[in-house]
Amino acid sequence: MIRLFDMELFLVGVLTGSHATRQRHLRQAKTIQAAISDRWYRDNPWTWQHKHLTWFLNQQTAGSHYYYLLTSRLIVRRLGKNGS
Repeated sequence: MIRLFDMELFLVGVLTGSHATRQRHLRQAKTIQAAISDRWYRDNPWTWQHKHLTWFLNQQTAGSHYYYLLTSRLIVRRLGKNGS
């Protein structure tokens, strides 16, 4: 049995704001995770590269690019990497 990566546990240290905002970020992070996993078979953010998040933001966000960008910034902050 393959154990799925827990995105909520991953982001708990950088999530701030109201309950609704935290839930939106978690929902969007799971959407990002699913898209990258389907495309590149990488379900773990520790294995993602800049190109993966860039691809998602450019190809998969219709009308909600800004909110996904905010969630991507949380993921990058959690990873401790420099970037957007």
